[in-house]
Amino acid sequence: MMSLKPPASSILSVSQLNRSVSRLLGEQFFSVWVQGEISNLSAPASGHWYFSLKDANAQVRCALFKNQQRRSGFKPENGKQVLVKAQVSLYEPRGDYQLIVDSMEEAGDGALRRAFDALKTKLASEGLFAAEHKQPLPTLPQCIGVVTSPTGAAIRDILTVLKRRFAAIPVIIYPVTVQGDNAQFDIAQAIATANQMGDCDVLIIGRGGGSLEDLWAFNEERVARAIFASRIPVISAVGHETDFTIADFVADLRAATPSAAAEHATPNQQDWLLRFVQLESRLQNQLNRKLQQQQQKLDWLNKRLQAQHSGKKLARNQQRLSELQIRLSQAVRRQLLQRQNHLEAKTAKLWQFHPRQKLAGHQQHCDYLSQRLFAAVNQQIEKRQQSLLNASQTLHAVSPLATLNRGYALVSAPSSGQIIHSTAQLQIGKQVQVRLAEGRFNSQVIEILPG
Repeated sequence: MMSLKPPASSILSVSQLNRSVSRLLGEQFFSVWVQGEISNLSAPASGHWYFSLKDANAQVRCALFKNQQRRSGFKPENGKQVLVKAQVSLYEPRGDYQLIVDSMEEAGDGALRRAFDALKTKLASEGLFAAEHKQPLPTLPQCIGVVTSPTGAAIRDILTVLKRRFAAIPVIIYPVTVQGDNAQFDIAQAIATANQMGDCDVLIIGRGGGSLEDLWAFNEERVARAIFASRIPVISAVGHETDFTIADFVADLRAATPSAAAEHATPNQQDWLLRFVQLESRLQNQLNRKLQQQQQKLDWLNKRLQAQHSGKKLARNQQRLSELQIRLSQAVRRQLLQRQNHLEAKTAKLWQFHPRQKLAGHQQHCDYLSQRLFAAVNQQIEKRQQSLLNASQTLHAVSPLATLNRGYALVSAPSSGQIIHSTAQLQIGKQVQVRLAEGRFNSQVIEILPG
């Protein structure tokens, strides 16, 4: 049985095959991000780094040349998890598939931890953590502001504690995102807004626990400077007791948890009521002592009068005694009435802060803010969808593939891949490669016609 031998023009040499594969890989994977563990690291005298990236199921060879190493902020080591930006290529002499690395950084928390330490050192040198800049918290705040996510567990914990400790103090919630690229801008803007409005005299900012990446919005320089610039005292309550962020160091007080922040921000209502009871008791005791002293003085005067009894002097002294007794009684009643009125005024002022009187207004304000938030989110989604549609239409209009679909073709040299723009680049008998909208083929120049 005879085998059919393919035409000579379709037979590739190994070099041609590898060159074509290399070109195809470069076109399809011009720039990729790959994460993996470093192994087989080699640093020869040339200064280049050669290593493999691997995961549980596969590995790939990599090369990071000396002139690209300045983009890496650390020295690679075997076993380290890294994230690389690279071009996919083929080392043609051996036919090995490899990555040519442009830049490399530590994956996971390593890079974030270095950024955290660098910013902490920078801000500390500028004095943002200094004790002399810390503002005292108000003894009895008139209003408490909370900058956090309106749907997270942290806001529920804070409101529960505030209601238990001093329900009469009003609370304003400044809803923000606490995670993601926009979180730092939302938090900084909320702090600035609270200062502009001036309704609160203490601010709690924070969120529940999470990884270092989850809490990163509170490690941003923008947020740190917004806290430092705040004229309102700020309590930082980010994550759990073991979590520390840049916001904790800049804030006027760091609380271990959101619940603990609510504890720090408010006095205990029962303590204040007990204090009023104690003051009332002390006032009553002082009045009783005063009455006793005056009664003793009156008794002493009566004894002197009895000892000096005689005619008109006795009558004058008796009249004087009556006048003094009336004045004393009036003075005591007046002082007692003043103290009673003062006590009633303090009691009435305390009850003015009862949450029942302001709950409806705050609920209406909360509903209004929620409607604005949902409207803004829907508007942004529609805007981004329209932008995506416009970009897709523009990309399709300028795509070279769209031009090929209209019947055009690209002609290039098979060996170099150089696009041919003029017949001056052609020679009779030489081959050219023609690319259509679907597929490509090789052609031979038979005749060159004048333009």
